[in-house]
Amino acid sequence: MSANIAQRIVETGIVAIVRGTDPDTAIETVDALQRGGVSVVEVTANTDGVLEMIRDISSTFTSDEVVVGAGTVLDNETVRATMLAGAEFIVTPSFDAETVKTANRYGAPSIVGVATPTEAVDAYTAGADMVKVFPASSLGPEFVSSLQGPLGHIPTVPTGGISLDNVGTFVDAGATAVGVGSSLVDGDAIERGDYEELTANARAFVDAVAAAHDD
Repeated sequence: MSANIAQRIVETGIVAIVRGTDPDTAIETVDALQRGGVSVVEVTANTDGVLEMIRDISSTFTSDEVVVGAGTVLDNETVRATMLAGAEFIVTPSFDAETVKTANRYGAPSIVGVATPTEAVDAYTAGADMVKVFPASSLGPEFVSSLQGPLGHIPTVPTGGISLDNVGTFVDAGATAVGVGSSLVDGDAIERGDYEELTANARAFVDAVAAAHDD
């Protein structure tokens, strides 16, 4: 299971980050993203009703349709609670060995937040499947590219400030996938009920990542 989910993240190349949205809009939001070609979704643990949202998404969509994970995971208890709700992977903002160990115990891939080469090595050695280069907007694509030399075996997922303007640059720098929040999962569009905008955003990001891979 773990390898299959990790491979889906690699193949999709985009993790849509759902943060702070109303649980009542979760299914329509995820459906809109999936129609646009983004089928990997992370619901952050600091979103009200996160367990309900993960449970609803998991029961509405098959894993072949949508892979749902939990983000902003800081401790073992959150790993357990979100996994029991149906999360299939976890994302952390920072490295904590026990959190990674718990995810591994549940057979869940983990994308672990790092900001230095040492943290990247420590997280990967502890069992992380990928490292989340965070915040990507501050570290920049040059940081991702620099990691590729000595640490090219560690998959990277830049997150934080990824937009249509820079996503291709991060992919060109060697990113395995990217985590995208508000520039993809537009909270204003969700409030307006404009799910077609989310679908259009998703298509634009999918096209941008594909174009970067083709270059």
